[in-house]
Amino acid sequence: MFKDKTLLITGGTGSFGNAILNRFLATDIGEIRIFSRDEKKQDDMRHEFQVRMPEVADKIKFYIGDVRDIDSIRSAVNGVDYIFHAAALKQVPSCEFFPVEAVKTNVLGTDHVLTAAIAAGVKAVICLSTDKAAYPINAMGTSKAMMEKVIVAKSRAVIAGSTRICCTRYGNVMCSRGSVIPLWIDQIKQGVPITITDPAMTRFIMSLEEAVDLVLFAFENGVSGDIMVQKAPACTIETLAKAVTEIFEPGHEIKTIGIRHGEKKCETLLTQEECAHASDLGGFYRVPCDKRDLNYDKYVKVGNKEHADLTEFNSNNTKILDVEQVKEKLLALRYVQDELAAWESIRRIEGK
Repeated sequence: MFKDKTLLITGGTGSFGNAILNRFLATDIGEIRIFSRDEKKQDDMRHEFQVRMPEVADKIKFYIGDVRDIDSIRSAVNGVDYIFHAAALKQVPSCEFFPVEAVKTNVLGTDHVLTAAIAAGVKAVICLSTDKAAYPINAMGTSKAMMEKVIVAKSRAVIAGSTRICCTRYGNVMCSRGSVIPLWIDQIKQGVPITITDPAMTRFIMSLEEAVDLVLFAFENGVSGDIMVQKAPACTIETLAKAVTEIFEPGHEIKTIGIRHGEKKCETLLTQEECAHASDLGGFYRVPCDKRDLNYDKYVKVGNKEHADLTEFNSNNTKILDVEQVKEKLLALRYVQDELAAWESIRRIEGK
């Protein structure tokens, strides 16, 4: 489906954009456009792929712009077949202090991307959301929840057969930018205790490769307006911390500092209300768009008598991994492999 096609990735210099390039660049895709506002990150990415994959690096095209500026998006989407929309403000504390900035990027920015995509005749747009959009308690989650509402509303307005708009919702991506795992590895290397908020807190965990798999599943199987969710496993924060310390420094001290403002004890990927009409697709759930229109009389006369058995899909009732299972997932990550090799080299030099 991607042969000779042009793919645009908004926020493309982030972890997801790099994962897509690693997955797609050596295939028969025609062109991958990286759209972001940081020229330094774009230059770093350009040089990295020129060194690592020189024979195909010319497939990457870089566009400076901001999803807040619809004109900059319009210039980037001309001739684009597909868009993966990953641009977002994702840090919970930042969004708490600057909620309007979260709205400008996550809500209005998404509207700009979809408006430009529809006008340009883009065939499909897959938008990336977060578990924090389900039952949101912080500004980041609230802005992402509104982003999803924009996506669904836009999908209703699109003429049948034109731009297909879908959304993916997933939890924590291990070792992505802002992940706690790199912080813990740095704390171990500095010889200070690693800090956790609440040992019993549970979080979904997935790799960047699994995040890419979810987006591609939505691309291949999603109907316009769908929200797609992967059946990701989870673990407690304590289990994750123990797994990291056992890999890098068995017995390293773990210090509990308490829950930060805006954090949940567990994360939800599907709400009870969404589960009432979600479809089980094996390794994934599909939440279809409500196709009813503004004729509110239909809401009074017609309801939904069928309900799914699942009442809520959260990080407490999914598959919970133990320390050994989490270690196995961590050791499969290139970031952890590289960090571990560097750490072992340092320890050999120090004679430890």
